[in-house]
Order: sequence, then C-alpha cells, then structure tokens
Amino acid sequence: MTSPTTSNTPTPASDVPAFEAMTFRAFLDLLAAKTPAPGGGAAASAAGAIAASLARMVVNYSFGKKMLSQHEPMLRSAFDRLRLAADLLMKLADEDAAAYGTVNELSRLPEADPRRAGLAIAQAAAVQIPLAVMAACVDLLILMKDLTATTNRQLRSDLGISAVIAEAASRSSWWNVFINAGFITDEKQRTAWLAEANRMRDHSVELARDVEKACAA
Repeated sequence: MTSPTTSNTPTPASDVPAFEAMTFRAFLDLLAAKTPAPGGGAAASAAGAIAASLARMVVNYSFGKKMLSQHEPMLRSAFDRLRLAADLLMKLADEDAAAYGTVNELSRLPEADPRRAGLAIAQAAAVQIPLAVMAACVDLLILMKDLTATTNRQLRSDLGISAVIAEAASRSSWWNVFINAGFITDEKQRTAWLAEANRMRDHSVELARDVEKACAA
C-alpha cells in the first residue's frame, strides 16, 4: 500500500498508548472524551483498518476452495497486503491524533512564544495524514475490486461491507483535508492538496460502487 509521506508528523505530547494496544472499548471511550484528539481523523483511519481486516477475513475463507485454486497465489498476496494496510491505517490513526494534538497545543501559545515555530509543520501534517489515509483506502478498494472475482461468493456481503466502510473512511478523511487545508498559507500547496483529496474521494466512491455491484450480481 502506498501513501503520501508523513515523516514530519509531530510526536504526541501525551502519554496515550498506541490505539492498537488499547481495547476497543478503551478506544471508543477515548474518542468520546472531551479532548482535542483523537477525533474524526483517527476515527476515519481506524474505520479503514476495520475495512481491511474484514476483507482479509473474506480472503481467509477463500483459501483451499477447489474452484478458486487458480487464484491461490493472488489470494496469498492479498492476505498479506490487507494486513499491512490495516497496520498502516492504525499507525495513521495515531499520527493523526498526534498532529492535531500538537496543532491544538501550539496554536494556544502566545504569538511571541518560540515554540510556535513548529505550528506550520504540524498544520501541514494535519493535511498530509488524512491524504495518506485516503490513498490507503483507494488502494484497498482497488484490491477489493479484484477480489470480487477471486474470493468465496458466500462472503460477498462481507466484501461489499468492507468496501462501504473503506469508502466512508476515505470520504471522512476528505473532511479533515478540507478543513485543515484552510490553515495552509501556501496557496499553491493548499490548492494541490485539495485537488488530490477531491480526486481520491471521487475515485473511492466509484470503486466502492463497482465492488458493491459485483458483490450483488
């Protein structure tokens, strides 16, 4: 899975553990807490990880099927790629919470505070990270489209659901790009990021419809 770089992502200021190390209940409670982060960006990325994992279950149920034996090498590759996608998306959820937490912290400082020098980097990361989530979701949906013809048809509802969730994760991440790009002072860069987000949002919608149509046939 490919995605825009997030190498300049700020380190979280808090001691909150990685989301993947939490129980699902703990993550939900943290998401509901009256704190700046995690918020919508982390929720969107975590949803993408759920989509990847659900699609991986579909692949798991497709191994060893005589009528799908010719697709076994592709399925093995897909199984590994979906695990990597889920790992990436959970990492991006952490990075999103870190970036937004840093933006929130630095923006509250007095204008003369030297620590505000890092604000522009944090603001850029708050755009780049949801763009990376969108890119990962597009990759997921492309793979899911291929899987419609190579996986166990008894699991087609699960594959369709995974596509719906991946599309939702991509469209949800678009909102963070749209809002956070408003803080980018470089107009050329802001316009380029918004155009990229719009393209990936539209592509996600198209791919998800294709997967749903194939699963319903």
